[in-house]
Amino acid sequence: MRSLHSWRAALAAGLLLLAPAARADGREPSTPPNTATYEQLEVFARVLSYVENNYVEPVDEKRMMYGAIQGMLETLDPHTVFMPPEVFKEMKIDTSGEFGGLGLEVARKGDRVVVVAPIDDTPAARAGIRAGDELIAIDGENIQGMGVPEVLQRMRGPAGKRVLLTIMREGFSAPRELAIIRDHIRIVSVEGALYGGIAHLKVKNFQDRTALYLRKELDRLREQNGGKPLRGAVLDLRNNPGGLLDQAVAVSDLWLPGNLPIVSTRGRKGGRANEELSKDRDTEPDYPLVVLVNAGSASASEIVAGALQDHGRATILGTQTFGKGSVQTVIELEDGSGLKLTIARYYTPKGRSIQEKGITPDYLVPETQGGKGSKDQPREKDLDRHFRAEPVVSNESDVVAKPKNLPESVRDWDVSAKVTDYQLKMSLNYLNSVANGAARPTTKTSTEKTSTEKTSTETP
Repeated sequence: MRSLHSWRAALAAGLLLLAPAARADGREPSTPPNTATYEQLEVFARVLSYVENNYVEPVDEKRMMYGAIQGMLETLDPHTVFMPPEVFKEMKIDTSGEFGGLGLEVARKGDRVVVVAPIDDTPAARAGIRAGDELIAIDGENIQGMGVPEVLQRMRGPAGKRVLLTIMREGFSAPRELAIIRDHIRIVSVEGALYGGIAHLKVKNFQDRTALYLRKELDRLREQNGGKPLRGAVLDLRNNPGGLLDQAVAVSDLWLPGNLPIVSTRGRKGGRANEELSKDRDTEPDYPLVVLVNAGSASASEIVAGALQDHGRATILGTQTFGKGSVQTVIELEDGSGLKLTIARYYTPKGRSIQEKGITPDYLVPETQGGKGSKDQPREKDLDRHFRAEPVVSNESDVVAKPKNLPESVRDWDVSAKVTDYQLKMSLNYLNSVANGAARPTTKTSTEKTSTEKTSTETP
C-alpha cells in the first residue's frame, strides 16, 4: 500500500496546484474551481489503485504515469507532446544541429506515420526516401499506433549502426525495405552558392545561430562576387520544417528596415502574447529577393515567408506551404522529461493566420516542369487533431491573390542553363529578368504598422 499512498499524496498535491489562488483584493478568482476535474482525478486514483493491487503482473509505475500523460495530451493538438527524458534530451540536441540518426522529419496522418521531408544530405535523403512516404516498420517492428517522438527515437542512435525501414509509396505494389546506416548528422543550417551575381541561400532549418550563419554566407558570397553588390538572392526554404522562433524573426529582420512587425502571437481568448519588430541596423541592401517554398516549408519558414511577402520585400515562388500556424513552448520537468505545449497562434504582419492554409506563393512554380505542385505531401490539415483554420475575414482575400504563372518576360538564362532543380532554375531566371529591368512587384515596404486586429481570434 505504500505505493498507493504515494500516488494519492501526489494527486492531492496536484489538486492544490489546480485550485485557483485567492486574490489579494478578496474577490473571487477569474477561473472558478472545476469540481468535475477533481472528480475525474479521484477516478484516476481509483483506477490506478485497482491496477497496482490487482493486475496479473507487477507494473512499471513510471511507464504507467508517462502513458497517462501522453494519453491526456493526445486529446489536444498534434504539436502538444510529452517527451520522456531520453526523447527530451534528443530534442535539445536537435536544436543544436547535431545528432546521430537518419535525417527524417515525420508526422502522423490518420493512423499512419508519413515523411514530411528528408533533411538534405543525410542518410535518408541519400537512400531515396521521399516526402509522402509512409513508414510501416522500423527494424521489423510495426509502428502503427506509435507516437512520433518514439518513432524518431527509434531511428536515432550511434552513427554506423544499421536501421531497417519498411516504407510504402504510391506506385509500390507492396511495402519495401531499405537498410540505412545511421550517420553523425550535423545539420549545417545554411549553405550558399553564386549564380552570375545572384545568391542562392539554402536554409535547412532554424536552429541556434542560423541568422548569424546566414549573414556570414551573404558576406562570403559578396566576397566571391568580387566585392560587388549582389544582383539578387534566392532564400530557399523548401523542406525546411521550422525550428526556433527567435531565429525566424532574426532571418526576416535581415531584409526589413527598422520598426516593422514581423510576427505577432495570440494566446487563449485572443490575448496578444507578443509582437516582434525588426531592428533598424545591419539591413541588407534592397536587391530583388525571392523566397522559394513548398509543402515541406513549415512553421518558422512560413513566418519568414509571410513577413517578407506582407511587406512586399520578397516575391514568393514555389507551391503552397505546410500551414502550421501555432506556437509551442518547451518546458523542462523535474525528472528530466519535457512538455512541448501549444500556447498561441501566430499571425503575419497583415494579420493573416496561416493555420491549415499555408502561405500562398505569388507565382506558382511546380517541382518539375509541367507539374501541378505537391498535393501528395502531408500538410497541417492532414494531421489528426489539428487546429481548424479561423474564419476568413472580409478583407483577407485581398491580402494575397491567387498564385499566378511566371511573367512572360522571364527568359532562360545561360548561367542557369545547367541547373537541374526546376524551381531554383525558374527563381534564378526570374531574378535575372528583374535585375535586367523587368518590373519588380509594386508593393513597397511601409514603415506603417498593420494591426493584427483584422483577423478573428475566435477559437474553432
